[in-house]
Amino acid sequence: MIKKTFKIPDMTCSACAMKLESLEDDLDGVKEINASYHRLEMVIEYEEAKLTDEQIIAAVKKKGYNAVLAN
Repeated sequence: MIKKTFKIPDMTCSACAMKLESLEDDLDGVKEINASYHRLEMVIEYEEAKLTDEQIIAAVKKKGYNAVLAN
């Protein structure tokens, strides 16, 4: 398992965070997602063998948001 943080600059409310956390059900290999609109970020813990950063970013885009891997 690996844990990464993605910046979500256009997240504006707690409903946005809940929408992003629902990706847990959509993506194979995800253990947990925690999104915070206060910090404008999403922390995702997942199996690196099953999921790439690009797939995560694409899934976030499908929900209507932009994502950038945090440093």
